Amino acid sequence: MRLSRSLAPVTVAVCLVLSVPYDALPHARVEAPDPTPTAEPFGAECRVGVHGSQVVAHCHNPHATVDRVRLHIECARWWDLDTDGAPADAGPAMTVRLTGRCWKEVGAAWVSHQKL
Repeated sequence: MRLSRSLAPVTVAVCLVLSVPYDALPHARVEAPDPTPTAEPFGAECRVGVHGSQVVAHCHNPHATVDRVRLHIECARWWDLDTDGAPADAGPAMTVRLTGRCWKEVGAAWVSHQKL
């Protein structure tokens, strides 16, 4: 009997806390992001294709700034040399073609970007 009397106030307190509406509870406030972008868009859109041991990348720059692109190739065989191609400047509304190869299989290929 005594146990039920000591649990009664705790039960009432839990029921009151659970019955509080969600909007009345404190929440973290998150501010809305600024709709105006602070940084200007940058970077050419590149498509990299691997055909056997040959790699071809086409990079199109839709932005007003010049993007210096460079093709990097990692060969699958340990004795095959990895290569970093010569940089090419992709001007506004310009498409650049980058090529490279391995002696055998290609492990990975990607394009890096540098803002001028």
